[in-house]
Amino acid sequence: MRDPSATGGVSVANGPPPAFRGEFCVEEARRTEFSEHAGILRSVPIAVAVPVDADDVSALLRWARDHRIAIVPRGAGTGMPGGNIGPGVVVDLATHFRRVDTVDPERRTVDVQPGATLAEVNAAAIRHGLHFPVDPSSAERATMGGLIANNSGGAHTVRHGSTRRWVHSIDVVWDDGTRSTLTRGVPADDEHARARLARVDEAIGPRRDWIERTWPRVRKNSSGYALREYLQTGDAVDLLVGSEGTLGLVVGATVRLEPVPAHRGLALVEFTDLEAAGAAVLRILELGPATCEMIDRTFIDLVRDSGEDPGYPLGEGLEAILFVEMEGASTEAVADELERVRAEMAGVAHRVSVAVDPHQQERFWHVRHAASPLIARMAGGRVSMQFIEDGVVPVDRLPDYIRLLRAVLERHALPAVIFGHAGDGNLHVNPLVDVAKPGWREEAEAIVYEVAEGVARLGGTMAGEHGDGRLRAPVLETIWGAEMVSLFRAVKDAFDPRGILNPGVILPLPGQRPLDAIKYASVLAD
Repeated sequence: MRDPSATGGVSVANGPPPAFRGEFCVEEARRTEFSEHAGILRSVPIAVAVPVDADDVSALLRWARDHRIAIVPRGAGTGMPGGNIGPGVVVDLATHFRRVDTVDPERRTVDVQPGATLAEVNAAAIRHGLHFPVDPSSAERATMGGLIANNSGGAHTVRHGSTRRWVHSIDVVWDDGTRSTLTRGVPADDEHARARLARVDEAIGPRRDWIERTWPRVRKNSSGYALREYLQTGDAVDLLVGSEGTLGLVVGATVRLEPVPAHRGLALVEFTDLEAAGAAVLRILELGPATCEMIDRTFIDLVRDSGEDPGYPLGEGLEAILFVEMEGASTEAVADELERVRAEMAGVAHRVSVAVDPHQQERFWHVRHAASPLIARMAGGRVSMQFIEDGVVPVDRLPDYIRLLRAVLERHALPAVIFGHAGDGNLHVNPLVDVAKPGWREEAEAIVYEVAEGVARLGGTMAGEHGDGRLRAPVLETIWGAEMVSLFRAVKDAFDPRGILNPGVILPLPGQRPLDAIKYASVLAD
């Protein structure tokens, strides 16, 4: 496949495209603004387009398809693996697409545009005692379009699920500029959607049983295309959510809301044995926790060695701490739930501490939230890089995954901090890389492949909630195998036969490597 970021002789300097009314900019300073994101990659686009409405998006995509120019949709830029940057035309869907319509408290839904932030949606919903229950750490800045693109998750996904569960319908612009509205439980009612889905069904339908049998048995996943979910429900919404702007551009959505929990309580469960911690997660899941977060020894040592007050006395010899949050209709009900956790962990955990008082819960959570500023301070000449930050495995393989990570990092003498969503088997890893060391980029890339191979053996994927982006696209086949990737390509071809929609994201371009676009490459050259 030819790289659509090459413009085929069409000069974007002659833009904007016909009928496009928004900003279309090729100045270097403006393009540089959109060259980076929250992750470790950097790519300067050839132009920046800021559409004012869905008609503008349609005009832009018609032009891009005619001239085979790559389109890179972008929200707030909080995504980690580089699905929001690229060498084509970056489409800013955050500036004008900000509307949050009136909440329907009876149906518990709200119509949103992709540039509305999760915080803005929740501010509208809370007036009715509702909220959008997916809570990524970037909630203040993350856009709803970004959550939908990545099938984002968060601390409460263990109970409430990832974004896909909460999307009722989407308004999407296809590669040729046509539009469709896809709604759960309603067959696609226009020829543009029907034709694309017919091609998908033709490609993957005969492989239904094989897909179900070989699909990773993980609790959450944001890697590849959601073939299993689509085959189970028949809803095109399931296929589009998590597709990272590679199948179509979402310009609107109806999302479902949920009542805000009346009361919450928190238990800190300490372990001196990693196996015991892994086994405990499975038992805790049977109690229906709202969160089951984990920090491992690397994280605990970082907080302890910092000399700062963590808000909670950290014992010696700890291998892991679980943060188990329970929800209930009253403080008494929450207290009872926490005592169930304590009883279940008796004889298993080193220590269990509980908090119902909100201020005490905040102090407990401080241990979990203390790492980011500490990592920044301790890095010294090193850089905290998230290139293996989102792996997910079956929960019963969590101890094996932690051991895998520790072994790979120790083999490369690379310090790192490990934490994440234990209840979902999803861990975040912050390696601290010495960018003055010759060959550091090649070593980091080798680690990506080593971890991917290990995750595949454990039955997991490399993206639990952040998406594949450009970073993980090159290891897609390592995780999924050639046969599944061929089905992913068939889906991509059904929706985007000219390959203009976010090329190099999810599915790699020929020769693409994980760290091709790493923003620290200039340090290496120096």
